[in-house]
Amino acid sequence: MITLGVEEEFLLLDAATGLPAPLAAKVRTVAGLRPGVRQEEVQAELLQAQLEIATPVCTSLREVGGHLLRMRHALGEAAEAFGCRVAACGAPPLKESAPVPVTESRRYLELREQAPQLVAEQLINGMHIHVGVPDRDRGVAVLNRIRVWLPVLVAMSANSPFWGGRDTGFASWRTVVFGRWPVSGPPPQFGGLADHERRVRSLLAGGVIRDTGQIYWQARLSERYPTVEIRCADVQLHADDAVLFAGLVRALVSTALREAETDAPLPSWPPEMLQAANWYAARHGLGGALLTACGTRLSAREMLDRLMHHISPALVEAGDTQDVTTRLTRFLRLGTPADRQRHAYAHGGIRAVVDLITATVERPDGGKSGVS
Repeated sequence: MITLGVEEEFLLLDAATGLPAPLAAKVRTVAGLRPGVRQEEVQAELLQAQLEIATPVCTSLREVGGHLLRMRHALGEAAEAFGCRVAACGAPPLKESAPVPVTESRRYLELREQAPQLVAEQLINGMHIHVGVPDRDRGVAVLNRIRVWLPVLVAMSANSPFWGGRDTGFASWRTVVFGRWPVSGPPPQFGGLADHERRVRSLLAGGVIRDTGQIYWQARLSERYPTVEIRCADVQLHADDAVLFAGLVRALVSTALREAETDAPLPSWPPEMLQAANWYAARHGLGGALLTACGTRLSAREMLDRLMHHISPALVEAGDTQDVTTRLTRFLRLGTPADRQRHAYAHGGIRAVVDLITATVERPDGGKSGVS
C-alpha cells in the first residue's frame, strides 16, 4: 500500500471582527498540550495568524480522516481559549491594511527581507499531500506524469474567492498569490533525476531561491521525506473533502508509477498551455470549462470524468473506489468550497462567509469545535 500524509494550513480569525488574529504561538502551545496531540503535529507558519497541522504517515484514507479530525478539533478548542476561531479557507475574506507580523524565525525573517510585499500578502492556506515513492528517480517520473492533471485539482479544490472584503472574481485567489514567487506554478517536465537536480542547483546558484524549501512548484520532490508533495490545492472547508483529495492524489501517483514501469508515453503539454490551464482553473473553478493541452475547452465535468477514468484502476487496487466516489458525489452536490463561500455571501454578506469558513462541527463526545 502506497503511504500518504496530509498537511493543512489554517488562519486564525478574531471571533468578533473576523480579522486575522496574530495569536498562532499561543494557540499552538495550547493545542500541543491537549491529550492525543503531539506538539510537532501543530506547526508554525510564515505569518503569526497561521498554523499548520500534519498527519503521521498513513496507509489508509480512514487513517487520514481520523488524524485530520483529531487535530482540527484540538486546534479549534485551543483557538477558542484566546477569543479566536480557526478558519479553513485559502485566503482571508477580511484583512486589515497593516500586515500580520512574520513569525520570528530566521528563515521567515529572511523571506521578508527577500520579498517584503509578497510576504505581507502571504495570508494564504493550502493543503499539501505527500505520497510515498520508492526513490527520487521514480519521484521525478511521477512529477512528469501528474503535472497535466494539476489544473483539474486546482479547479476542484478552489476555496479562496474573497480578499479584503471583495470577491476577486477568481475561485482560487490563493493560486494567483502563490504564483508570484519566482519558482511556482506547475512544475516543468524533466529529462530525469539528473536534469531535475541540475536545474535546482542552477536556481540555488543564481540566488533565485535561498533553499529548496522555496521551490514552490505545485508538485515537487520532498527534501525531508521519500515522497512527492502535491501542493496545488487550497485548504478544504471539511476534513471529509481533504480525505477525498488525498485519495485522488494517491491514485494519480500510483497510476504514474505504473505508467513509468511500463514505459507508457509521457503526456505532452506545452508549458505555456499548462500555465494557462492552471490560471483558467483558478479563475473559474468547476463553474465553467477547463483548458486542454491543445487549447480547446472542455466542460469541467468532462475533465473530471477523464481524471476518474485515468485513476480508476489505481482506486480499485487500493480499495478506495467506494470511499472516493461517495465523497466525490457529495462534494459535487454541494459545489466547490468557493461556490459555497459565494452562496453564503449572497445570503448573508461577508459575515456569513466568515461563519462558513469557521463553522462548528460535532465532536465524538457531543461537544463543539471551531473547525470542521
